[in-house]
Amino acid sequence: MEQPQSSSQHDTLQPAQVALTGTLTPQQVVTEEQANTTHEHQPFEERLTHALHDTNLQGALKRFAPNWRASRLQVFQQEQEAYGDEFSFANLRTQLRQAKDDAIEHQEELVARFTSQAEAAGAVVYQARTAEDANRYIYELCQRKGIELVVKAKTMASEEIELNAYLEERGITAIETDLGEWVAQLDHERPSHMVMPIIHKTRQQVGETLTRATGREISRDDVAEQVAVIRTEHRKSFLTAGMGVSGANALIAENGTVMMTTNEGNGRLVTSLPPVHVVIAGCDKLLGTFADAMTQLRLLARSATGQAMTSYSTFITGPSAPNQEMHIVLLDNGRSEMRADPHFKDALRCIRCAACANICPPYQQVGGHAFGHIYSGAIGLVVTPFHHGLEAGAGPQSLCVSCNACETVCPVEIPLPSLILDVRHRVAEKKGLHPIKRIIFEAMARPWLFNLGARLGSWGQLPLTWGSHFVRSRYFGLLGKLPFLKGVADQARWRSLPALALRPLRDRVKARSKSYSHGKPLATQGQLHVTVAYFAGCMTDRLYPEMGEAVIKVLESIGVHVVFPQQQNCCGLPALNSGDRRNGLRMAKQTIATLEQSLEESGADYILSGSTSCVVTIIQDYLRLFEDFHETTWLKRTQALADRVIDFAGFMDRVVIPSGVQLPVREEKASEVVVTYHDSCQSCNCLGLRSEARHVLQDLLHVDLREMAQSDVCCGFGGTTSIEQPEVAERLLNNKLQNAEETGAAILIADNPGCLMHLRGGADAKGKRLRVLHLAEVVAERLQEE
Repeated sequence: MEQPQSSSQHDTLQPAQVALTGTLTPQQVVTEEQANTTHEHQPFEERLTHALHDTNLQGALKRFAPNWRASRLQVFQQEQEAYGDEFSFANLRTQLRQAKDDAIEHQEELVARFTSQAEAAGAVVYQARTAEDANRYIYELCQRKGIELVVKAKTMASEEIELNAYLEERGITAIETDLGEWVAQLDHERPSHMVMPIIHKTRQQVGETLTRATGREISRDDVAEQVAVIRTEHRKSFLTAGMGVSGANALIAENGTVMMTTNEGNGRLVTSLPPVHVVIAGCDKLLGTFADAMTQLRLLARSATGQAMTSYSTFITGPSAPNQEMHIVLLDNGRSEMRADPHFKDALRCIRCAACANICPPYQQVGGHAFGHIYSGAIGLVVTPFHHGLEAGAGPQSLCVSCNACETVCPVEIPLPSLILDVRHRVAEKKGLHPIKRIIFEAMARPWLFNLGARLGSWGQLPLTWGSHFVRSRYFGLLGKLPFLKGVADQARWRSLPALALRPLRDRVKARSKSYSHGKPLATQGQLHVTVAYFAGCMTDRLYPEMGEAVIKVLESIGVHVVFPQQQNCCGLPALNSGDRRNGLRMAKQTIATLEQSLEESGADYILSGSTSCVVTIIQDYLRLFEDFHETTWLKRTQALADRVIDFAGFMDRVVIPSGVQLPVREEKASEVVVTYHDSCQSCNCLGLRSEARHVLQDLLHVDLREMAQSDVCCGFGGTTSIEQPEVAERLLNNKLQNAEETGAAILIADNPGCLMHLRGGADAKGKRLRVLHLAEVVAERLQEE
């Protein structure tokens, strides 16, 4: 499926302006030496390096992503307003998910029904177990028919099996007729996007390619001239090709129909003019009925490019004419293995809209050649191991920051983030964790050892902190040249690292009143008489105890009794996000047992955390983890706790504000306190928190809140991703800090310690006069002094 790039029409070539395609072959354009240096042949590390230094790519993607988000939101809202809630994105995606799930569940039945109906209409259906089977079938068909020229409409399935290379090695010319695909083919590149294959190219680059291809000067700026050249060059191909190859957006079982959606007329020419038409489609494209296909149409273009619908929706049942042939290759190539997996079968719902790439922050920095193999974006990270092997997906998956944005826009509700972590786990099992990670996670899974290491580290770090709250690059001196410190020094160059607290939160709490340990306070009028068990999380406890003290101070100020379980340890999130499920499981059990004990001893009403990442881990990730390990008892114990777990902002908004309890804050003019708010990924994408913190800031504190651009886009932390992919993380960090500064705010607020560590360190390293605070710290600062 090909869609127009509505967001960057002045800088990139627009597929929607093209009706026809080509005669020149890639061999005529790129020499063998040039071809060996293009993306098609590069390993992941080289592709990534190239992408990080490609300013044209970054410029194009930077313009496209925000406009896509706005267009997509608008078109879904217009649909809902025009036709009612039945046609809302939420309802439509539920309908399509159910249809796709039904098709996956009854795949054998649908394959048989589709085959019967398609063959009755005159088509030949071939089931290809592997990519080799599919390629061989098409090649042998060319041999039998004496075909030497093949024209192709856009089909990612043919990219998946690398059909072009297979045919060219055997003397058959295959020409892409989609504008973007053809330009990529001429440059010996793979598509960098499943829908917009040359989104990474400017019109100037396209002009250069066409000039090289035709041997005459083609405008670098006039898109109309470029399109006219392509039409002229490709006219003969449609009339002389012996075979046309297309893909399918859906295979409709009830009458053997192939559905194809495009924004270019080439698709209809490919499927109707050559005497032989071959459709290549994965068995995951099967749908039961026309009604299901119509639901997919309503979601596909809107999700892909923010269009109401595509220019051409084509339905093909049997050959186009009595003297023509139609062959349908049903491709497996790892799909049966996916279908047999209780989790990965969900990925077979994919309709290849690429919304997951469009919204992905790392993708916007490096593009699809780095963030993928053949299939790019989040879905590419999931399916690549099944289609092309785990090694092909090992490198790209390291770019995922686990922001969960992809799942929020997926039109078939694929749990992409958790599936990517499953792939990461498989990579870790096969290739092993980095030795430093392995040592750290082994220690974290043993509370006594983690505690000892943190306390020793808090003193051992002094030569690198000089007694400050940061490990700064300028503190290293000659120490930064030591092999075991060089990596730390490199990290501190662009983001000052947090110093371990000499007195962690657990020590500070323990030193205070014994009221933290047990029992409820006496009832007092005008206060909120509830008890919470406070789960701080390891970052707050060991790095930012002042954040934890702020949470406690705010809660106590309104009568909340706070219990701090001294046995609490890391929830296991760092290990789970790195693919170390063994140690993650161990920490999960420790956390559940500790919280259960705390509830039993204190009778707490809530388990509260100031870290939304910890909240998500406990109430969402643990459920999947215990299911996968068949830990039924632990699963039930987690489910029993989940309803009582709440984040700080949610508690303030849903418990404190409705209670009518007045927060004892100082009176200040709103203009005296100017703030902006960063929505952490775990908060907005996993917990659905949007307005909660804003209600606290505006309704309780009455500060001047100025919204920053893209407040809900990832800051780039992503746990260890920011360590493994620092250049990507730094760029996302710079974007976030710039957006915050442009509001004129003096304080940047968030509710997640991971984001705060990243943003605070970045602001310090770059010398920015921007305070970065947890929401609780801002509230605590406004409390009246006793």
